[in-house]
Amino acid sequence: MSVGRNRCFLPAFYFEIFYDMEEKIMAIERVKTYFKQFGMEDKIQEFDVSSATVELAAAALSCEPARIAKTLSFMVDGNALLIVAAGDVKIDNHKYKEQFHTKAKMLTPQEAETLVGHAVGGVCPFAVNEGVKVYLDESLKRFETVFPACGSSNSAIELTIPELEKYSGSAGWVDVGKGY
Repeated sequence: MSVGRNRCFLPAFYFEIFYDMEEKIMAIERVKTYFKQFGMEDKIQEFDVSSATVELAAAALSCEPARIAKTLSFMVDGNALLIVAAGDVKIDNHKYKEQFHTKAKMLTPQEAETLVGHAVGGVCPFAVNEGVKVYLDESLKRFETVFPACGSSNSAIELTIPELEKYSGSAGWVDVGKGY
């Protein structure tokens, strides 16, 4: 049997891995481009280690976990909605339902990447897809600065609360957190 010169016999999962890596690189580049318009792209920190969880991000940044501004993604009326909250906060389902008039339903990892534009571990409120609303939780107001991700699972940026409010394009402040 003759094999053509341009044929590739790599298993399909190799292409999925490369595609996922390319998508994650594109997401952080989108965030860098977004911050460039404000002259802030140099404030983005990239790590040699993962910052995909609150604990990992706090270790990478040598800060307390509560100062990690985690971005949680939800589905409301068929649309993606992001809530940026302090790292030590859990969502209070009763408060959430009062605020958004629906039960809290988190996006799946696939939905987050498709609807928001960032993969889980790097979800952030910057350079998100059109139509995604961003809310900031009151729990963040305890801190002078916080560290949200920047589109990848090994990045962050230190922002003051007014900067976070400005650059996230926040639709407003909500009080849906508990445990802090």
